[in-house]
Amino acid sequence: MGFNAYILGLVCLGGGTAVMAAPTAYIPLGSANEVIAVDAASGKITQRYPGVENPHGLVATPDGEYLIAGSIRETAVPAGAPADTPNSKLYVIHPGHGHVMAEIPVSGWTHHQAMTPDGKYVLSTHPTRGGISAVDFVGNKVFKTIKTGPAPNYTLVTKDGKHAYVSNSGNGTLSEIDLGTWAVVRSLEAGPSPEHLVFSADEKTLYVANDRAGTVSAVSVREGKVVTTYKIGQRLHGLDIGDDGKTLFVSSRSDNKLVALDTRAGTQRVLTLSPDPYHLDKIPGTGKIYVSSSREPKIWVIDQKTFTVTGTIQLPAGEGHQIAVIR
Repeated sequence: MGFNAYILGLVCLGGGTAVMAAPTAYIPLGSANEVIAVDAASGKITQRYPGVENPHGLVATPDGEYLIAGSIRETAVPAGAPADTPNSKLYVIHPGHGHVMAEIPVSGWTHHQAMTPDGKYVLSTHPTRGGISAVDFVGNKVFKTIKTGPAPNYTLVTKDGKHAYVSNSGNGTLSEIDLGTWAVVRSLEAGPSPEHLVFSADEKTLYVANDRAGTVSAVSVREGKVVTTYKIGQRLHGLDIGDDGKTLFVSSRSDNKLVALDTRAGTQRVLTLSPDPYHLDKIPGTGKIYVSSSREPKIWVIDQKTFTVTGTIQLPAGEGHQIAVIR
């Protein structure tokens, strides 16, 4: 899931009654080289933002004014150049203005992104560089690079903005970063091949999708240990927690299925999705889960309670990746 900004807004209707506005889901389309906006109420594409090279990670600023997309494209570093020579980009998109506002150079392609709650720093994982970058969003430049471990994949930031957790898929660990000192202060167990992460509602547990192992690990944040392992299926990818705070939704690419895991009872429900269910994200306030396919340009819309497909969103091209939601 990562940090997908969820901005609360009110629309006043006749008679002075205030209701929640329908959220907008912003979806990076990878090989299609663009980001799109989808109205979560209608499932219709309302805006397209071209000129973003192979976007994968995406976050929104807490105020909802900007989107930051990370590219999985990088150029070759010239022979003899420093190892930290920038060779990829972050793209700053202004949804209201409808275009890319700025580009920020970074070293190494970006997999996923998170943002600090104060809106000051964008955290990007760089698998080929063994760490993350912290970009000063106001200054439009890299503020700090932090080594975490081999092939870092995903980052979560705590609600209070004091700590970040990074999955290192190359050595089965999570790195805890103190965001006051910008230093790794602890290494936690994660299970083999950890990738996508999501917190429990109280942030006492980190749920980790272990891609190649086909398991989800429940990691105690306090103990830094795996306390429960759930066997799900082959080649796990997407992971998010439902509105009820107890149901995990997990995609299994090779098994062509979506699993709803009750973390309290340990039971599983299975929904067949084909081909190759991929990234997934909860769309807060709607009761929906969006699940992309890595082989076809579409999004399945899943009702969390009934665990059924209620619709599909046809993408113009490419494949859906890390979704950011703005209300």
